[in-house]
Amino acid sequence: MDKLIYPCIWCNNNAREIAEKYLSVFPESAIVDENQWVVVITIHGQRIMLLNGGNMFRPNPSLSMMYLSSKASETEAVYTALIDGGRELVPLDSYPFSSKYAWIEDRFGVSWQLYTGKESDIIQRIVPTLMFVGEHNGKAEKAIDFYTSVFPDSEKRGILRYTGDEGETAGNVQHAEFKINGYLLMIMDSSYPHGFGFTDGMSLVVECHTQQEVDHYWEKLTADGGEESMCGWLRDKYGVSWQITPIVMKELLPKSPRVMEVMMTMRKLDIRRLQEAAE
Repeated sequence: MDKLIYPCIWCNNNAREIAEKYLSVFPESAIVDENQWVVVITIHGQRIMLLNGGNMFRPNPSLSMMYLSSKASETEAVYTALIDGGRELVPLDSYPFSSKYAWIEDRFGVSWQLYTGKESDIIQRIVPTLMFVGEHNGKAEKAIDFYTSVFPDSEKRGILRYTGDEGETAGNVQHAEFKINGYLLMIMDSSYPHGFGFTDGMSLVVECHTQQEVDHYWEKLTADGGEESMCGWLRDKYGVSWQITPIVMKELLPKSPRVMEVMMTMRKLDIRRLQEAAE
């Protein structure tokens, strides 16, 4: 069975505004679902959830979105559209690893890495990218081992390590890629004093078909120092936020306000109780 993983951006009750902005920026984008709580968009067929959560959390560069294109002109156009009201973290320029690259934070606080490469090398147009900083710096490789052990259909795709000449710790992960449930993620370490870390401002949603799947991911991702939160949210031992949600939630939520009321009382989501609330 297909299993869906995709990023969620915590919004200050402006999900629709952000959705409209991204639809104006990215080709092949559309709104595919919307209610008072979330707006779901697709960009090149990939889902991104925009959550109307209020001002409790903000995204930061510890979880950025890598946007890959084979055309420098597209990279430049996306850069120009996103930098308006935002700020530049790494300047738009040519680099040894990319003919045209930039790392920016848009006006909503979402970090984007804009990368130009060969079309034949692009297997996913948007790739969530985890940056391990602070107390978790140096743990990226262990995290790859952990995540690929939790999820089926996983694959490690190679590691580029720091040499030490970059001002980073030699041997730490400069860049690595891995797949979980067939979904590509990127990861890196950084020893600089960034002043931020993983928060609920950016999370990863895992849609599950069965209660058995919900139970599995909840147990594995909260193990060894992870934390349970409410409404299907958790933080793993590295501080990364996940939402473990039944795929039937899309059908249940419109049926009755009781579904949301019952969900708000739960930590791990119980499919049977949510279905009963919808009746």
